[in-house]
Amino acid sequence: MNITKFQIKNFRSYQNKLFNFEKGINVLVGDNGVGKTNVVEAIHYLSLARSFRGTDDEDLIKKETDLAEIDATVIQGKISRQIRVLITKNGRKVFINGKPINKISELSNSVNVIVFEPKDVLLFRGLPKVRRNFLDISLSKKSPVYLEYISRYEKLLKKRNDILKSSNVDMTLLEANTELLIKTSQTIVNYRVAYMKDINDILNKIVRAIAREDIKVEVIYKPYITPNQNFYQDAVNAYKRALESDLKNKATTIGVHREDFYINLNGREIGTFGSQGENRLVALALKLTPYFLIEDEDKKPIVVLDDVMSELDQSHQKHLIEFIQKFDQVFITTTKPINDNVKTYQINK
Repeated sequence: MNITKFQIKNFRSYQNKLFNFEKGINVLVGDNGVGKTNVVEAIHYLSLARSFRGTDDEDLIKKETDLAEIDATVIQGKISRQIRVLITKNGRKVFINGKPINKISELSNSVNVIVFEPKDVLLFRGLPKVRRNFLDISLSKKSPVYLEYISRYEKLLKKRNDILKSSNVDMTLLEANTELLIKTSQTIVNYRVAYMKDINDILNKIVRAIAREDIKVEVIYKPYITPNQNFYQDAVNAYKRALESDLKNKATTIGVHREDFYINLNGREIGTFGSQGENRLVALALKLTPYFLIEDEDKKPIVVLDDVMSELDQSHQKHLIEFIQKFDQVFITTTKPINDNVKTYQINK
């Protein structure tokens, strides 16, 4: 998968900018603050219709204008798609080959972008929600049906929380909702277990390819219920034990929405015992794993590495560039040119 023609209008700091990108590595070079990240932010927006920086849509629109626009030609094998995104202060509209889409999943299935950004160095030290978000997005890209289960779970979770918040809780309704929640969560846990195994199969290879050291890393997933043949009954018992707490807090205190995972580096939890350099290296490797876990070559994701070079020494920079040479398309933002063998775009204010 790769982007060829790419144009942004009234997006962030840009009034109108046209790029003709190439397969392989594309490097955006410029001083800090000139708008390099704005470009890759727009590229990522094509995948999930939201900013990886957590910015509201309204803030993506250039000041003193009312409409931001992203237009791109995306090539997937022999298929070429024209993606157009219009962002207004009242919402957004997305078109694929001129036709409006009804669900963001339609966009997500057409464009796949994975991002590593500077704050990802805190991935293992931050809140569990950030790690779950990475897991859910990555898994839904590999298995679109997973996204349907997550959406179903979130609706059931909201309904259960609404029941808990009522002044007079209907216990029969709560029990029926909990049963549906458990059945949906069992499928989600099974997907997560299988995906974590897949990650472990590839993560060490990525880390060693970049670090060129004999490092052992392992992802440890912590499901709220151990997946086995007694999952349903174990979950029922767990919700019974949590009932008093749920009623008191007026919220569901256990479930897949509270799960987490961590990573051991040479047998020690990296978030607690790892250096900043080790956290950065493993976080980068983890963010790259989805590329190898999508089997269809035409659907391999576009990779964005935002300001990753400034935090790596020269040897790790060299190893990383060598490693990503095999990727379909990569975008790197940096303040200094990398080498003469990659397509470079100079970004100025």
